[in-house]
Amino acid sequence: MLDILKVIILGIVEGITEWLPVSSTGHLILVGDLLKPGVSDEFMEMFNVVIQLGAIMAVVVLYFHKLNPFSKRKTKKQRMLTWQMWIKVLIASVPAAIVGLLFNDLLDELFYKPFPVAVMLIVYGILFIVVENRNKGRRPEVTKISQLSVQMLLWIGFFQMLALIPGTSRSGATIVGALLIGVARETAAEFTFFLAIPVMFGASFLKLLKFGFHFTGTEFGLLMLGCLVSFGISVVAIKFLMGYIKQHDFKVFGYYRIILGGIIVIVSIIQMVLA
Repeated sequence: MLDILKVIILGIVEGITEWLPVSSTGHLILVGDLLKPGVSDEFMEMFNVVIQLGAIMAVVVLYFHKLNPFSKRKTKKQRMLTWQMWIKVLIASVPAAIVGLLFNDLLDELFYKPFPVAVMLIVYGILFIVVENRNKGRRPEVTKISQLSVQMLLWIGFFQMLALIPGTSRSGATIVGALLIGVARETAAEFTFFLAIPVMFGASFLKLLKFGFHFTGTEFGLLMLGCLVSFGISVVAIKFLMGYIKQHDFKVFGYYRIILGGIIVIVSIIQMVLA
């Protein structure tokens, strides 16, 4: 029963932090270290990635019509634009896919720890504040996904690649990258949601392949529960974020990241001194 409650908490954390630019993987690592469900470290490493499938299904459900190139409610031109959008998503996914396939294990070994997570929380928190201050008073050059050029897509893809380091935040990194090149906040957030679909499915498949699909009945049940909870919470989080950024900028998330990262750094230093 206790492990079920812990997994529900982790599912809630994933659902909230996957879409808010505060690093879902970073929060799962930190919360997981505190809760420590009664499963293997290998299972938890896989769980922290595969639980994102629940979150990504929220995007598929909420944006199904916009994502569906076969919709009979769309005109021929609209269906063509939907296919073009998917091509743009795939182009922007290339950098992260290449680096993830080549260096996934190395990145996990080096950065899947609280202290590196804290550093990246702070770095990108500062970036959010700097970029928003820089863009204040400027009109965005790109207000539609259809306006994104190949060069812009690769730039956003480069920032998504940086998010392979836990604590960076995939949504945070891609949004920062998009804002830097003049993409409107709503467009940046929406494209980030769509960009997550192939990336998360790919990352989850790799983690499942590495784990070996050798689940006990309890592990499989906990994984499904985590995905279900993250799906429900993600629906709420996505709606909240899209409503919030119509009236506000991203600086509040920057301040949150800096404060949280600072607390983690202090705690990590105290633990090292006392060890």
